[in-house]
Amino acid sequence: MIGAPSAADTGRRQARPDGEPVVGVRLLEIPANRVDDPRSHSFIVDHVNPGTSFTRRFEVYSTSPKPQHVRLYAAAAGIKGSRFTFAPAQTPNELSSWITLNRSAADLPARGRAPIKATITVPGWATAAERYAVIWAEVASAAPGPKGNIALVNRVGIRTYLDVGPGGEPPSDFEIGEIVPQRTDDGQPKIVATVSNTGKRAIDLDGRLSLSEGPSSLSAGPFPTNRDTTLAPGGHGDITVLLGRDLPDGPWTFRLTLRSGRVSHTATGTLTFPAKPGTWGPAASLSSPLTLTLALAVLVALVAAVILLLGFRRFRARRRSPATGPLHGDLT
Repeated sequence: MIGAPSAADTGRRQARPDGEPVVGVRLLEIPANRVDDPRSHSFIVDHVNPGTSFTRRFEVYSTSPKPQHVRLYAAAAGIKGSRFTFAPAQTPNELSSWITLNRSAADLPARGRAPIKATITVPGWATAAERYAVIWAEVASAAPGPKGNIALVNRVGIRTYLDVGPGGEPPSDFEIGEIVPQRTDDGQPKIVATVSNTGKRAIDLDGRLSLSEGPSSLSAGPFPTNRDTTLAPGGHGDITVLLGRDLPDGPWTFRLTLRSGRVSHTATGTLTFPAKPGTWGPAASLSSPLTLTLALAVLVALVAAVILLLGFRRFRARRRSPATGPLHGDLT
């Protein structure tokens, strides 16, 4: 069963040959079992067994007042240096060779659109692994660029993350590690959080940071994280957050929530920004999940003890109540 995805996050994927939005792409359908996965609303994310074939419909649209000729093709992609990377031109890889489009080009009228169908056919001999590719829509300017020698070529695409293997989908997960406050060279406060991909699938990270209990009981945020961090399974990388320039040093209580698809984790603690531009502060003091768990366990134990004590006192009071009299003959 297929559901319609939201149009959110499509504005970042537009080609601009002459400085203005011209061509964009967006998915028209996602699997019903991934409707609650935000990544699947922007990218093709799936897990299939070898020998499986499936389709995805997407749309190429133009916001230009002029007709546009758009080339359509699939090409290689990968993950390197905590980034989703794109191969030049029409460089193929294994996954791109499995992708077939129902048309290789689309001639869009002014502010027009066209539906496209992609078919992904996984051969039966495919080995277990996650693979990456991009389905591109490419436009070229009608005239040479500013240097007068070549025409400008721009492309916009839909990432494809396809995991192949028997059985169910491998788990996705990550851990938030050290969080360090910093001031940039021009004095803007910033945090850098180290994240490790502890799952079996690639993750695209984004999130928000909130500050509270600052000087004079100030609160600030939430501030968005950078949205260009992609980690391969077993990979490590940094998430950064730029904050308001007028924020005092602190100390602050912070709450950092990161997510990738259905997976979300939160780190809390205290931090203080350095006063001098271009320097790092001490690593944030993180609230220990173990400490919180032990505190909760102690609280639950205390509540249980109080309940037992109250129950025992009521039981003794009922034994001594004049209405019933003392109990005799129960003990020997």
